[in-house]
Amino acid sequence: MPMDYLHRIEHAEFPLTVTDVKEIGYVAILKAAGLVEAAVPLPYRDPDGTTVQGPAIVAEITQKGREELARLRGSPPSS
Repeated sequence: MPMDYLHRIEHAEFPLTVTDVKEIGYVAILKAAGLVEAAVPLPYRDPDGTTVQGPAIVAEITQKGREELARLRGSPPSS
């Protein structure tokens, strides 16, 4: 699923703000793999005990990420 998400944001305007909790998880995985540059905040508990997840900010898809997208498409990477 993270690679599907990477495909979805391939032509997005960056920086991209991501607020969906599931998508924030994808961003964290893509960041750990070196496929995107992003700020992903850790979730925290507010005073009433509710878990809060702030938005992730994707700055860009890295060259490695673009190469991986091209590899999955079977085409040379775009610059």
